Amino acid sequence: MAKLKIPKRVSTGLINALGTGVVPKVGIEHVAVGREKETAALLQDLDNIAEGGGAFRFIVGRYGSGKSFMLQLIRNHAMERDFVVADADLSPERRLAGTNRQGVATYRQLMQNLSTKIRPEGGALPPILERWIAGIQTQVAQDSGMNPKDEGFDDRVESRIREVVEGIEGLVHGFDFANVIISYWRGYRLDDSDKKDAALRWLRGEFATKTEAKSALGDRVSIIDDDSWYDYIKLLAKFVSDIGYKGLLVLLDEAVHLFKITHAASRQSNYDKLLAMFNDTMQGGVENLGIFLGGTPQFLEDKRRGLYSDEAWRTRLAKSRFVREGIQDTSGAAIQLDPLTSQELTELLKRLSDVHATHFNYEKTLKAKDFQEFMQEITSRLGADKLATPREVVRDFISVLNILRENPTISLSELIHGSDFKLTSASKDSDVDADGELAEFTL
Repeated sequence: MAKLKIPKRVSTGLINALGTGVVPKVGIEHVAVGREKETAALLQDLDNIAEGGGAFRFIVGRYGSGKSFMLQLIRNHAMERDFVVADADLSPERRLAGTNRQGVATYRQLMQNLSTKIRPEGGALPPILERWIAGIQTQVAQDSGMNPKDEGFDDRVESRIREVVEGIEGLVHGFDFANVIISYWRGYRLDDSDKKDAALRWLRGEFATKTEAKSALGDRVSIIDDDSWYDYIKLLAKFVSDIGYKGLLVLLDEAVHLFKITHAASRQSNYDKLLAMFNDTMQGGVENLGIFLGGTPQFLEDKRRGLYSDEAWRTRLAKSRFVREGIQDTSGAAIQLDPLTSQELTELLKRLSDVHATHFNYEKTLKAKDFQEFMQEITSRLGADKLATPREVVRDFISVLNILRENPTISLSELIHGSDFKLTSASKDSDVDADGELAEFTL
């Protein structure tokens, strides 16, 4: 069988991430198993966004079912399709609404992680702006026959830039957004790094007061705050689509932190903000924008503190009465992730074995019976119900692969049946969160 073709950089990222129990940023497609229907539904959302629509999805599953993995997989697909992608993990410091700039903190994280196909690691805002400006300069030169140093060339470029931002000025807070884009262009035109940096700081939500913003950018600008940050997400989606990208995809993970807010009024204000975003998106109030959230069933369905504690949310997200075990509906706002089957986990182990052998450049020795034996051992030690959370299974298997590579005289059977072989799952204290739930490995 031909050896898997995968760059060393990608295989390194996969093995290091999965071996330590986190979701890899690169190469995720090499180990993606199952989830074909869910993936197809989310890719259809990307098509709709690219055509000018909006999308809002909850990716819902219990701890370990694959929420973060799914979000990362769609993130990579979106960048390949020429979307701009922004992602952030919600936390006690990063929420959707708050009185102490927690909403802005989420916005800032999104802007810090702004990514494109040519800048997948984040920090893509300056390259997006400079690529756009360079493209306009090229168009002006081609259309006019002028050189960039010719008198009047920059005026023509600014005129083209204004044509783009004029489409934004009529939207909520669009006037401020457009002015800052023009300010960035003028800094670019004059090679004024301070002016460019001030514009970038404003776009990233880094000014804490209007006085500070006006000092850096002039009197005709406000600031991005907890009340307005979502409006600027919509403006950014409109802007990036106008300059040639397919749209903006926003990924918010760890939504369970909203559920964990102990103050009822604060928790409700976050749910209200989320509802406003949901309604805006689903009712056609946004263009070229998708928002996907990862959350647990508890965050969604708990009638005391979850979204279902709010009648407005409960009526929007309740499952169809026709959905039952074995029948899936991926058209609703909430996509429920079922546990991976034993067969899917076995396929995952085979793919991990391929990646490992390619990375370390050795011939695979594991046979089909070895994967079955490993799964049987896991089942007998953990119980079949625990196979739904693959983090420990994956970590143990990568550890086994490492040991077998370094100790070629030991067989897999000898290793896993030895008295010293203990599953990572056996030490549970580190994997339990504040609410006593099993901590999530989102594969």
